[in-house]
Amino acid sequence: MNASHATTDADALLKILGDRVRALRAQHGISRAVLAERSGVSLRYLAQLEQGQGNISVALLARVAAVLGTDPGELLAPVRSASPELRLITELAGELAPDQQKACLQMLRELFVSPVESRHRLALIGLRGAGKSTLGRALATEIGVPFVRLGKLIETLAGMSASEIFSLSGQSGYRRLEQRALLQTLQNHEHCVIETGGSMVTDPELLKTLLGSCFVVWLQARPEQHIERLVAQGDIRPMQNRDDALADLRKILAERESCYARAHLSLDTSSLTVDECLRALVQAVPETTYGTQ
Repeated sequence: MNASHATTDADALLKILGDRVRALRAQHGISRAVLAERSGVSLRYLAQLEQGQGNISVALLARVAAVLGTDPGELLAPVRSASPELRLITELAGELAPDQQKACLQMLRELFVSPVESRHRLALIGLRGAGKSTLGRALATEIGVPFVRLGKLIETLAGMSASEIFSLSGQSGYRRLEQRALLQTLQNHEHCVIETGGSMVTDPELLKTLLGSCFVVWLQARPEQHIERLVAQGDIRPMQNRDDALADLRKILAERESCYARAHLSLDTSSLTVDECLRALVQAVPETTYGTQ
């Protein structure tokens, strides 16, 4: 190997090292200054290291690796055969807690190994008023599995109501809790019926998770039916300005239709009784979603 090739290989290794240190630091949620303080490596040197310009000693690298929860060999190991997608998947998985990693592994198995017909969990999607709570509870009882209301689980995890979560943390904060609630449900329940929030499908990652781990059913209803059912549940706000409420519902349905349409099954509940909807679901869902008892 001539000198120019050796220099190129060294530069490439330093680039890999810098990228990995920066990625791991981001995964642990610590600043460069905190890493410098905990490792005893100067802030300026760490900046050069992450830029692929720092030729760090083995002793100092060991300190940095210890703070980042890894070892020097992992930081230096060349990635030859891994695709960019695989490297990204590995980095993203590294950000998750151990129980979340297990849930992700299960989802990957179900998405790419198990056909849709063999899914063990069932998820109901659709706007509020489509019948997710009523039918979800009835279906869970019928097939002998737990019924999980993600909205209630989110409030339990947060220790506050949904309105308080939105007030304090906004949509992004609620989405993080929604993801946590879904992963916890997938981890804790091999068989279950899940009631999702109406807007959950607008998050691409959460929708992919649902489609990859559950048999997903879209419960549909006419806008007028949505309003009537909400009023029957005690929410009189839609009736205070019915025309505006109907227009808003139609707009939301139009915006989300492409997301809802990705479900494995759709059921229009508008003209059916609860018993009729339940019979249709029991006949249509895979038997693998049934309880084992």
